[in-house]
Amino acid sequence: MTAAPAAGSDGPAGSLPRPVLILLGLAAAVVSVAGLRAFGDTLGPAFLALVLVITVHPVQAALLRRGVPAWLAIIALLATVYAILLLLAGALTVSVARLVTLLPTYAEEFSDLLDQLTRWLVDLGVSEDQIRDAVSRLDLSNVVGVLQRVAGGLTAFLSDLTFVVVLIFFLGIDAARFPLRLQAVAGSHPQLIAALDGFARGTRRYLAVATVFGLIVAVIDVAALYWLAIPVPLVWGLLSFITNYIPNIGFVVGMIPPALLGLLEGGVGRMVAVVVAYSLINFVIQSLIQPKVVGDAVGLTVTLTFLSLVFWGYVFGALGALLAIPLSLLVKALLVDADPGTHWLRPLLGDSSGAGAGPSEDEDADPPGASAAAADQPG
Repeated sequence: MTAAPAAGSDGPAGSLPRPVLILLGLAAAVVSVAGLRAFGDTLGPAFLALVLVITVHPVQAALLRRGVPAWLAIIALLATVYAILLLLAGALTVSVARLVTLLPTYAEEFSDLLDQLTRWLVDLGVSEDQIRDAVSRLDLSNVVGVLQRVAGGLTAFLSDLTFVVVLIFFLGIDAARFPLRLQAVAGSHPQLIAALDGFARGTRRYLAVATVFGLIVAVIDVAALYWLAIPVPLVWGLLSFITNYIPNIGFVVGMIPPALLGLLEGGVGRMVAVVVAYSLINFVIQSLIQPKVVGDAVGLTVTLTFLSLVFWGYVFGALGALLAIPLSLLVKALLVDADPGTHWLRPLLGDSSGAGAGPSEDEDADPPGASAAAADQPG
């Protein structure tokens, strides 16, 4: 006969009280986050490589279904992933480098702006000593120096891409036969395989949505910057496209260079015009419309997409902000979708469609991943 739970207990007899379990869970979470941050220089790029391979894997699978030799399908996958990686890294480098070369040409305009700022502060009654102290810190060379350090950081990041490039190579080779490995495990762990399959599909959906919205925003931004006579608008449109992958606040990063050039090119009025244009275009699309579409596509609420940005940005830095949604999808897959006992959390997280949920507990269908594995193999 099963013993009844002890009085005041929330679980079976002999189990720890719920408050103690919660505290232990929080302590484990803190230790896990600290470990992730400690190894962030390796884990962040490794996850980037994984996401890129997952995104492009349907290309390889389609080639294999059409009878293309496995080695040729692997080459196609690797070439596509490397092209995407080169485009992203090159666009960021070109954007920063172009701004670094443009700013020194506006030294005279920057000096005029400082004179106007000085006169305005004098009219407000600010003492000349305070003005001189404040203005001495506002030097265009300081801004250029900061940008040069950013460019140096990008150069260091590009040099670290060697690890990503090598890892992508091995992931691409393994990707051809990975569905068979999933099929071998699906019989004993169907929920886990279904959850991982849901993570892969959710990641692709998220990147597809972000890419479409990024293209829309970039085209509109370029048109607005042309109309406002901002130098090299195509470069800032490309930057806007890339920063669109950062949820909610990515447009702010993409807005800084054209707003600064607007200030130097046409004064405060031109800068305000750039800020207003970006706010109307990017804020409405990227911060209001896109998060709702992304949330519906991947099964996360708008609030969770924003908190994902904050949390993963803290853990992995800029790369964590860029990969915030895929990282959250992986955590959801491992902690929620893979465990039937936590499926009740999915509607609270925003997963109303059940995508990636896998079969119900009493379903005796074929193991998840079996059909996909068969489809991914050459006939």
